[in-house]
Amino acid sequence: MTPKETAEAFTALLKAGDHEGAARTFNAEDIVSLEAMEGPMAVCKGRAALQAKGEWWYTNHEIHEVTTEGPFVNGDQFLVEFTMDFTIKATGQRIQNSKEWGLYTVRDGKIAEERFFYPSM
Repeated sequence: MTPKETAEAFTALLKAGDHEGAARTFNAEDIVSLEAMEGPMAVCKGRAALQAKGEWWYTNHEIHEVTTEGPFVNGDQFLVEFTMDFTIKATGQRIQNSKEWGLYTVRDGKIAEERFFYPSM
C-alpha cells in the first residue's frame, strides 16, 4: 500500500469507530507513539505498549463521541484531526470539543510512528 492508501484505509476505520481494528491492522510491530505530555505514557514503543496505553485510556475515560477529520497526506506522513467528548471517570470531569491531532509516519504500508498534538492545558 502507498502511504496515501494506508492513510485513507486507517482513517476510514477510525471514522467507523473501529480504533482497535485500525491499530491492529496498520500499526507496525515496532511502532513508536509520542504524546505531548510528560509521564509514563509519553513515549510508548511496540504494539503491546500501544495496546496497553489504549486499554488504560478506555478504562479511565467514558467516551461520549469522537469525530475524525482527514487524512491530510504529505509524502510518507498524514495528519488526522480528532474532536472528542469524554468524561474522566476518576473526577467526573466532562471535556467537550477537545481537539487533538495525530501525525502518522508510514513505512512499508504500516504506521511506524504516531505523534500527538493538543492545546496546552
